[in-house]
Amino acid sequence: MSRILRPLYLIYEYLIAGPIFVIATLIAALITGIGCSIGDRDYWGYWPAHIWAKFTCVIFLMKVEVTGRENLDKKQSYVFVANHQGAYDIWSIYGYLNHNFKWLMKKSLEKVFAVGAACKKGGHVFVDDSSVAGIKETIAEAEQTLKHGMSVVIFPEGSRSWDGKMIPFKRGAFMLAGEFKLPVVPITIDGSFNAMPRSTYNMTPTKIKLTIHKPIFPGERGFNTKALMAQCRESINSALPPDCQD
Repeated sequence: MSRILRPLYLIYEYLIAGPIFVIATLIAALITGIGCSIGDRDYWGYWPAHIWAKFTCVIFLMKVEVTGRENLDKKQSYVFVANHQGAYDIWSIYGYLNHNFKWLMKKSLEKVFAVGAACKKGGHVFVDDSSVAGIKETIAEAEQTLKHGMSVVIFPEGSRSWDGKMIPFKRGAFMLAGEFKLPVVPITIDGSFNAMPRSTYNMTPTKIKLTIHKPIFPGERGFNTKALMAQCRESINSALPPDCQD
């Protein structure tokens, strides 16, 4: 973005798109909460947020390009694992994956005003890894979610990257996949770091690319967790530009 356009975009971001985003977020959270209370939680826990996420990308002038949707079966449950470059990972996946799912998210996000309550109503799973009991409770909650043919999305890094490159994966996502013998789908996110790095709230309009890789199916004995982690990391890494690769 040129030096002339940059200040104009920041004015637009904070004075126009930002306030619209806040209002849209509150409306989406309200609709989700009410819908999940009186209707199908799997429907209302996904569609309002799906529309909200697409709307967010549009108003902040982000373009999202997706490849690999043909690798998915809409009737199949998956464990999606994606690299975590920035905040736009959430809006890109929610808005453009086009596959109903629940998030496995940090327990701390439950406290976010309006959004945390809406996510809880929508059946998303909050991960408590502070104790063995908390981990067992998370697995039990995830099991109930997946029983109904639902998929889950996890960022195995656990937090956003500081430089666009992947940080080490945590085992939780892969242990969950092994526990329920579900196919694992690696997703590469490229461009989200440039859109809004972890270090700032200032955004830059850019193209974000989602690459949906082929599912990795468990064998007769399930998964080897270490091998699965390595295979997913290799798949995700393969679709990143050289400056973001391991």
